[in-house]
Amino acid sequence: MYNNTFGHFVRLTSFGESHGPAIGGVIDGFPAGIEIDFDFVQSELDRRRPGQSRITTSRKEGDKVEFLSGIFEGKSTGCPIGFMIRNQNQHSNDYNNMREIYRPSHADYAYMMKYGIRDHNGGGRSSARETIARVVGGALCKMALKQLGIEVTAFVSQVHDLKLDKPYTAYDLTTIEDNPVRCPDQVLAQKMEELIFETKGKGDSIGGEVFCVIKNVPAGIGQPVFGRLGAALGGAMMSINAAKAFQYGDGVDAPLYTGSAHNDAFYNDHGQIRTKTNYSGGIQGGISNGEDIYFRVTFKSVATVLMEQQTVDYAGHDTLLTARGRHDPCVVPRAVPIVEAMAAMTILDHYLMNKATTL
Repeated sequence: MYNNTFGHFVRLTSFGESHGPAIGGVIDGFPAGIEIDFDFVQSELDRRRPGQSRITTSRKEGDKVEFLSGIFEGKSTGCPIGFMIRNQNQHSNDYNNMREIYRPSHADYAYMMKYGIRDHNGGGRSSARETIARVVGGALCKMALKQLGIEVTAFVSQVHDLKLDKPYTAYDLTTIEDNPVRCPDQVLAQKMEELIFETKGKGDSIGGEVFCVIKNVPAGIGQPVFGRLGAALGGAMMSINAAKAFQYGDGVDAPLYTGSAHNDAFYNDHGQIRTKTNYSGGIQGGISNGEDIYFRVTFKSVATVLMEQQTVDYAGHDTLLTARGRHDPCVVPRAVPIVEAMAAMTILDHYLMNKATTL
């Protein structure tokens, strides 16, 4: 297995499986001299960790990070930052009935066809537990971006058919953590929570959408042609478990506008070139233009449901599967910090790339 490393100038390599001893990673190329707020890193992990509310998996993990290298007297040294989070609450016996059965729409069959072997315990490397390493990497990158004034904020914009109906600028994004769904509309968040909880009680799952906005990215970040910033963000988001679609700016709504209506008109704002609208989502020609970068990531319903499903075994014989184990009925509340992490790593990576390729 390869492709376990993300990034160019700042590179995260993750390792570990869902039911193995630990999940961890190595971050190479991280700038020296960044003051590390260990409590902030842990708080980001706490936002992702299982068992945090009635609408998430009941698996109980402290997800305490141990830094092994690359930090001295509270600051990054420029050397590789190694870290580890130990798994402490595995229930591997929950997966014994899936040892030789393929779960519908899961990675089981594809992994078996590719590698000829698979870890049936929690999905092994295909489990979303791997994203712990991404959140650590993202938390560190957020600290570096903070020194540049760049902010990354994500929130839940849709659960099943419940969806925000206003632009992100109409909401108070400081209230996202005021509810377990992480939606800035508190009334809609309550409806989303009840729907997720009801679905969980049925042993089923539902999908949703995470919206992300990145503020204060300077103009000129990103590369043309094959190095487009929008493509880089899309690749980062589509690497997250259960992600099914990505769109930035107006995305799929763009065909509804004529060119004259959709163009973002430029104007001079006290010596700074700005745009009156931002249908482009802060990226034009694959390069940032200084406006807010915003995008959406659509997540499917979790594949492992606690209901009887038709499938086949390793020999291709028809069989029925009733899965056991502890699974999220909807991934989007816990996906919020993961989306932020991947966005932060992408932006810092391309910011440093820009510094290395321009005078």
